[in-house]
Amino acid sequence: MITVVGEALIDLISSESGTYRSVPGGAPANTAVALARLGVPSSLLARMSTDRFGQQLRAYVGSRGVSTRDIVVSDEPTTLAIATLDETGRATYDFYVKGTVDWQWRPEELPDPLADDVTAIHVGSLAMAMPPGAAVVEEWVARQRGRAVISYDPNIRPALAGTPASARERVERQVALADLVKVSNEDVYWLYEQDPATGSADLLVEVGRSWLRRGPSLITITCGGDQTLVLVRGREDRPLSVAPEPVDVVDSIGAGDAFCAGLLDALGQAGALGADGRERLAALTDAQLTVCVAHAHRVAAHTCRRVGADPGELDFPPLEF
Repeated sequence: MITVVGEALIDLISSESGTYRSVPGGAPANTAVALARLGVPSSLLARMSTDRFGQQLRAYVGSRGVSTRDIVVSDEPTTLAIATLDETGRATYDFYVKGTVDWQWRPEELPDPLADDVTAIHVGSLAMAMPPGAAVVEEWVARQRGRAVISYDPNIRPALAGTPASARERVERQVALADLVKVSNEDVYWLYEQDPATGSADLLVEVGRSWLRRGPSLITITCGGDQTLVLVRGREDRPLSVAPEPVDVVDSIGAGDAFCAGLLDALGQAGALGADGRERLAALTDAQLTVCVAHAHRVAAHTCRRVGADPGELDFPPLEF
């Protein structure tokens, strides 16, 4: 079982007519659904509202095969994200988050100890950034180290992240809790105040190496349609590059979340998850890592070919390493 921790919210997605349609979303919920679509047992550890949107979210994740055993139900309203798509299908977001259900975590709502069947915890996005709950979740994640692989995706939302300096301090602290980190080049450039138009692969590698020194075994840095960079503890001087397949993008909503699901699925098939996964991750060969990242690319590409974050049915053959 992979437990995904964080928000489940409603995306209001723009259309050419100027109207909006409501779609279940939130990066953690998207990742949990993509894992379930891949046939990986997954649970979503999230707070959901008793309101109509909250009921819609619980029905949605459950119908996609995600375990709802860890969902906490509360009376605060559901978070809303307004997603606007540009001509390339890329989404930008505005959020309605004040007093909403996702950020009100209390320590007693988080399972401790972790259930015996959990091999990995995937965290990140707004639930690790938004007060007051972010501090509660971060402290809980710190207590789970060594019990399962901890996967982290900062998934920066600039509209809610504060200044790059304050967000960078938080992200670097949280990176130190993780065994596995997935981050986009856009997030790295924003955190380290570089213009994406002039940002270089050298900066990405430098940041990846500095993050490895904080504790993780494996860092993946996605670069949209360009090559994903992979850095491994103990082999920092030999970054690996894996090219994604070409894809005609319908929209990019959920692409990074699908990549996380595909990567965790592949690492599970490689036997690199579980309580001792930290060392197994570092021991993966370049050939094994290439297979894992290529699988993550395929899952993300499948999602980009569809409207919305739900990748639909995924029926990939078992990976060969």
